Amino acid sequence: MLDVIAGELPCYVRRLSPDFQQLLVVPTSDVHYGSRMFTLKCFLAHRKAIATTPNMYTVLNGDLCECVTRASKGDVYSQVGTPQDQRDWTIDQWGPIKDKVLAVTMGNHERRIYNETGIDICADIAKALGVPYRAEGLLLRTVFGDNNNRTKGRPYVYTGYFTHGYGGARTNAAKQVKVERTSTFVHADYYCMSHDHVANAAPVIYLIPDNRSHHDKQGFEVSRVTAHRKLLVKSNAFLKWGGYSEMGGFPPVDLETPLIKLSGQGKPRVKVEV
Repeated sequence: MLDVIAGELPCYVRRLSPDFQQLLVVPTSDVHYGSRMFTLKCFLAHRKAIATTPNMYTVLNGDLCECVTRASKGDVYSQVGTPQDQRDWTIDQWGPIKDKVLAVTMGNHERRIYNETGIDICADIAKALGVPYRAEGLLLRTVFGDNNNRTKGRPYVYTGYFTHGYGGARTNAAKQVKVERTSTFVHADYYCMSHDHVANAAPVIYLIPDNRSHHDKQGFEVSRVTAHRKLLVKSNAFLKWGGYSEMGGFPPVDLETPLIKLSGQGKPRVKVEV
């Protein structure tokens, strides 16, 4: 049995259908339910796509609830419901399709409640949905499909790292560099960071020497070097422009969600569409 120290980073494994020829992972973050700028129409369309597409799954990547407190930023008087109401609404939305939720992380808005009361509403959400949870971020290995490398019974395996994010940034470059920095800490095929309310994706290529080797014409032992792609993804928010964002000089956000495609056919690859 594997012992994991409290706070240590584990890698959760989710085994999905061997019939999938492709896996679609759509992050859900920065919903901010409870904010008066929350766009229900876009959220429901997002959830419907996940619910009705057999090979599409999501990770709830923080700031699902607005969670304004008297001691935090935001208008405590205009938010919709209490943090508990917002938590319950989130569970109600995802409960009917909980099999489509792969994992949950915590956002800085939910951390307001945790820091002031010790109550973790994201842990409540994950427990209600029956999925893995880690507040800081998590490694998620998805196993699906069949015939990898033309071998019957061999699935495709991809690892992603999800974390809500941190800090402030104004330009897209400053926002993107945070997920790029994270990719130097943890090895994965793709990385998803939220928080900055911007949809963005960029590939990073690095070279890996093969463990297998042969002798060249000069008699030297050499191995091939293959290219591996890391995909760096920033996810969107479900907020219209106005209020705090407008007053703070932040731009409108893209309401379209990045779609991470994990290929189960031919050469393994990761790519993103919006």
